[in-house]
Amino acid sequence: MRDYLPWFDLSSELLSYKPSVGWSIEQILEHVTLTNHYLLILIRKGKKKAKDLSSKVDLNQAITNYQYSLGELEKIAVHKSFEWIRPEHMEPKGEKPLSEVKALLKEQINECKGILNEIPNGEGTLYKTTMTVNDLGKIDVYQYIYFLCQHAKRHISQMQNVQEEFSRFKDAE
Repeated sequence: MRDYLPWFDLSSELLSYKPSVGWSIEQILEHVTLTNHYLLILIRKGKKKAKDLSSKVDLNQAITNYQYSLGELEKIAVHKSFEWIRPEHMEPKGEKPLSEVKALLKEQINECKGILNEIPNGEGTLYKTTMTVNDLGKIDVYQYIYFLCQHAKRHISQMQNVQEEFSRFKDAE
């Protein structure tokens, strides 16, 4: 959250500045919370199913046999690293005040931390669901949370680009 807090304190002129391509910083912030909202639904369900599975399997053996690859997930953090058309329900609509978006983002981050605290022993590896973004395939609960972190990083770089364009625009005035 500390990486996101400064973005909420920018001037209203910069926050609402519409770049030549893409969204304003306000819109990007809203999009991040929308994406978090929908993926947290999957994460909550996955956490519950993973916890249920943990009582039915040998968790230590499952963890020993677990193989992970974060390389593909790390690409999510790089703006424009792959083609993706987001679903319409993740498009910002500008219906929430920025203070509400900020509060929501804080809640979502705290919820992710809470979920991680509820599955501290590797339980999150037991349940996977398909992630279509960048053809990631089946990923587990921990990887979904990591995806959210990488998605947030992606949009920080996008906001930096908007800020740079805004500065060039202001310098040219």
